Amino acid sequence: MKGYSTLSNHNHIMNIAARNNIKISSNEKQPMVFAHGYGCDQNMWRFVAPAFEDEYRVVLFDHVGSGKSDQSAYNFEKYSSLQGYADDLIEICEYLNLRKVVFVGHSVSSIIGVLAEKSRPDLFDRLVLVGPSPCYINELDYIGGFSRKDIDELVDTLESNYLGWSSFITPVIIGNPDKPEYSEELKNSFCSMNPEIAKHFAKVTFLGDNRKDLAHVSSPTLIIQCHPDIIAPIQVGEYVHQQIPNSSLVVLKSPGHCPHLTDPDQVIESLKIFLRSSY
Repeated sequence: MKGYSTLSNHNHIMNIAARNNIKISSNEKQPMVFAHGYGCDQNMWRFVAPAFEDEYRVVLFDHVGSGKSDQSAYNFEKYSSLQGYADDLIEICEYLNLRKVVFVGHSVSSIIGVLAEKSRPDLFDRLVLVGPSPCYINELDYIGGFSRKDIDELVDTLESNYLGWSSFITPVIIGNPDKPEYSEELKNSFCSMNPEIAKHFAKVTFLGDNRKDLAHVSSPTLIIQCHPDIIAPIQVGEYVHQQIPNSSLVVLKSPGHCPHLTDPDQVIESLKIFLRSSY
């Protein structure tokens, strides 16, 4: 993107910048950090992030193991829970000296943002969670969208046939049969990952339970929920809204789990209304 630097002026920062393939717009305004979902990379924000470049210092990055990140920095032990990614996010904010961060996370990155804010609330001003799910598995009164058997089968399939699983799951995630180009893009993104890293990240994502972390969020939070969304159904968005004290919920009449690709104008509008509101 125009006006972005890759931060090669300082060795220590350069290591963090290379590790997470950081791109940052060249102004000194309030920072807005965009974090991509599972199997994706920062390019997935290309329809949304530019709308905020005039008013915010936009920061884009790839999680380790995704996109153009430094694959050699992937540590299976560190990333055996989402806290490992949250620690990376905190490091990025610290090394770039970002304060009052507006964090925008998609899907699993929503929970990564929640964990980072729980650890370091002083770094964050607001959170925007697009399609968050703290737990994918139904349990008693909680509806996560999947039975334990569904998730076990999903994990078995991706273990035995990751490429086949990717071809099957990506149209489900996009949820817009009339926009096959985005299913194809997502499939290609999934298939470009190191399969061992992709399998590991998927298991950490789909088997995790971060419901108890939601109550610790202190920043004003916007939850953007699509309807219908097979991956994170509306009951999940409502649950996240109930659990995060200072939160608001916007339901987009837009199908699928990736509205920043399939319906970016609605995402931009929801974000702008939230950012203009006073808390």
